[in-house]
Formats: sequence, C-alpha cells, structure tokens
Amino acid sequence: MTVELAEQDIFDLVVIGGGINGAGIARDASGRGLKVLLCEKDDFAGHTSSASTKLIHGGLRYLENYHFGLVKHSLREREILLKNSPHIIWPLRFVLPHDRSLRSKWLIRTGLFIYDSLAPMHRLEKSSQVKLQQHAAGEALKSQYQHGFAYSDCWVQDSRLVILNVVAAEAFGACVLNRTRCTDLKREENYWWVTLDRHGDRSMLNGVCRIRARAVVNATGAWVGSMARDFHQNDSQQQVQLIRGSHIVVQKLFDHPYAFLFQTMDRRVVFCIPYERDFTLIGTTEMSWDRSNDQGEISDAEIEYLCQAVNRYLETTVHPDDVVWTFSGVRTLCGDDGTQVSRLSRDYTLRHDDSLAPIVSVFGGKITTYRLLAEDVLEHFRTLEGFNRPKWTHDGLLPGGDIGSNDVREYASLLSTQYSWITPDLASHYACHYGTNAHCILKNSAKFGDLGKEFSSNFFQAEVDYLIEHEYASFAEDIIWRRTRHGIRMSPDQISDLRRYMDSVLDFSGNSRVALNAGICS
Repeated sequence: MTVELAEQDIFDLVVIGGGINGAGIARDASGRGLKVLLCEKDDFAGHTSSASTKLIHGGLRYLENYHFGLVKHSLREREILLKNSPHIIWPLRFVLPHDRSLRSKWLIRTGLFIYDSLAPMHRLEKSSQVKLQQHAAGEALKSQYQHGFAYSDCWVQDSRLVILNVVAAEAFGACVLNRTRCTDLKREENYWWVTLDRHGDRSMLNGVCRIRARAVVNATGAWVGSMARDFHQNDSQQQVQLIRGSHIVVQKLFDHPYAFLFQTMDRRVVFCIPYERDFTLIGTTEMSWDRSNDQGEISDAEIEYLCQAVNRYLETTVHPDDVVWTFSGVRTLCGDDGTQVSRLSRDYTLRHDDSLAPIVSVFGGKITTYRLLAEDVLEHFRTLEGFNRPKWTHDGLLPGGDIGSNDVREYASLLSTQYSWITPDLASHYACHYGTNAHCILKNSAKFGDLGKEFSSNFFQAEVDYLIEHEYASFAEDIIWRRTRHGIRMSPDQISDLRRYMDSVLDFSGNSRVALNAGICS
C-alpha cells in the first residue's frame, strides 16, 4: 500500500526518531486509536538501539549509586517484556566471579539480595552463591577464582525489538517512514507544521512534504538536545552527557550457556556473553562522545581495555587481533559534565513544552524501560482531546510473540516437527527472530530448495523476501546487521551477492515500499 502525504493530512501525533523509544511511543499511541506518524532519518534501529549490550535487566551495578527506583521499575518491566516478547527475549543466567581485591562478598550478597527483593521473580531463578570448581562456568575461568555468584536477567534481540514495535504500530494504522528526516517544525496556533524529507530510499516517493500534527515527540537519541534547543520555546535546558559504549565480538570463548559479569579495576563491570551460537560478545566501555570530531566508532584503546578486562578472568587469552566485529552506540545520560559517568542515572527525563501545540523531548532512558517511557510520554498529552485513553501495552504481545509455552526453545522444536525438513539450527533461528511469523517464511515451502537462493549458512531468499515485504528492509545492511546478524558470518562476496539480489528485486518494486501492512501475513 502506497502512502502519499499531503498538507491537508493532520496527525494526532508525530514521533521523530525510530529507535526503541520512538518505536515504542508510536506503537502505544496508535494502539490507543490515535493517528500517528513515525519518521526516522536513517533505518529503524539504525543507531544506539541496535548497539546495546542486548540485555533486559534491572542494572545490578546501579544499586551502588542508590538508584533503587530505576532498578525496581526496570526489574518489573523485565517480567512484562519477557511475557510479551518471549520469541526475542529469554532468560539468561549470569555468573559473577568473586575477586577479593575488589568488592567484598558481603557487599555482593547484599546487592543481589536487594536485586531479588525488588524483582517479581515469577519466571526467573533467584541469585545464589556458587563454587566455581563445581560449576559448568568455572571451567573457563582461571583457577584463582574459587567462589562466585549467579543471578538472572534477560537477553534481547535489541534491533528486532525496535522493528517489531514499528510493525505493530503500522498494524494499528500508523504511518511509519524510515530514511525520512524531519527538517523543520513550526507552530501555528493549535498545530505543528512538520516538514519531512524522504531521502536515500528506493521509493519513487522521495522528496519533501509538509503535514500537520496536534502534538510532537522528539525521540532522537543523541540528537535530542539540538532538536529541543531549536524547537522548544521555554528557556530551560536539560544538561546531558553523550556517552559512547563500545563492544567487541570474538570467536566463542567457552562452551556453556552462562554469561559472565566481570568486575574491572576501575570499579566498572564488563559483560561476557554467548552470542549468535559461535561467538562471544564483550562490552561495554563508557567514553565521552563529541559528534563534531568523532564518528562514534570504537577506538584501539577501548578494544585493548575490553581484552584486558576478560583476560583478568578467563583461561583463554583474548587479543585485539581476535576481534571479528565491533559496534558502538551513543547514549544520552542526564547530568552535568562534572559528574562521573558511572554515577549518572540511566533513567529518562521528559521535557514538556505545554503550549497549544505541545511537544515532548525524551532524554536518556534504557531499552528495558521503553514501554514505561512510552506510557509516561502519552500521559503528558492527556489533556488533548482523544489522548486520554486506557493504557494497554502491559499485556500486549509483540508480533510473533504468541508462541504458546513462552519457551522459544520449545517453539523451535515445534517448528522442526511441523517442517520436518528444516535443520534444528534453522528452526532455532526462525523461532528466535520471528516467533509465529516464521510461518510466513516457511508456509509455501516443502523442502530446502523452496526457500530459494542460499546467501550464507541458514540464510535463504525466502527470509530476505519476507524482510523486504514486511519489515521495511531496502538495503543489505538493513537485513544483515539489524533485522538479523547474518553479517557476522558472511564474506564480502556473499554480502555483494545479497546486494545484487536486492537491487534486482527493488529496482522496480521499491516504489511501493512505503507502508505495507506488515502485521499481517496472508
């Protein structure tokens, strides 16, 4: 379905920014029956929302800074998100080796007790002490680490969480546009005039248009401050620090399902997590970011820092040359430049300009609390006609999340039974990315050959076609680094092959890819 925008179009809400916060706000608002437009200047989840440590967690280390409210809210959201998105969020058990030269045992035990006490533990195992010589995770550690602790949090397919919120918003009637920049906002009485520049897409509808909106949300992440300064009428400014967090990926360092939380000598922590079956994810760093002279990429010093952090604990030594992939994201943390980064809250702050045509700007936040943030944003508009409608996302499944048992491994087994010709690895991939929407990829296939061209291991044309048709993918990078992580296993020649295929498909059909009803597979 092609959507052509015109100046007579009036939206209840325009959301600027297609990361997790913007996508969550668009989904919540459109699900309440509001007429919503979501625009993103690049690809959905194209920046920080695809560059997280990929955890849904309370933030154990935030307790040291007495951020009890944030931890409590985050742990409650962890249970809600796990219930509503079991295909892309699942439990993960962490092991924290005790280093006697750093935090004491009693301090860690106390922190974990508080962590468990603040959380509704309906689906996750509580924390415990472990003897590492008798624990599966202990085999990968140096022998000097005899004792440790185990606790639970959750893994998330972060960029898929964004995409599925966008898909859900569109299914509720929202107009969703990636590669569409908001270039101007002007108030005129009770409305905003919003100028949109659709660019860099294969669509023949590229160009500039103006629409009207009753309310606007600025959810532009690292760019939120500049937009707020440009378009807010009040004089107050939110003090923020822009912090780059970087990660490295190496070949698998251990053969067990546990993640590690390692303490560092600078009293931070570094995660070491099983990743994409054959790899280990290590992160994150915290570095001040200046957009004027920094492209946001990891530095050699950060790579060395992360290698040293894990080498303190693991038997296997990690060298910078072992790194197969890196990624970095920039976070907005609320606080002045004089505050130590580790002490800045990861909570969000909302700035509301309550004029006749209101605007809310979103500062900070973490992926775990995006749903709660969306509710709070819409609460700021409750006095506008039509906005004061019931909350609903507490029990709202994301697309593909109706997998029955809420155990994605069981659902993968079910797919293997229903489609007996697919391998367990392919069934697991489809289950953990698409949930019940895996049937949209598989339903017309009776053998591997029916899935079409194989671009790399377990990566077939049928999946590419699905992502183009239903998940706004226009370029190879959209698919291999955001809708999936196939890129980590692909050679340059294989990526070029995928680009050629997408060029052949989209040269002529891309002009219809503006807002398909991606919530329905027919």
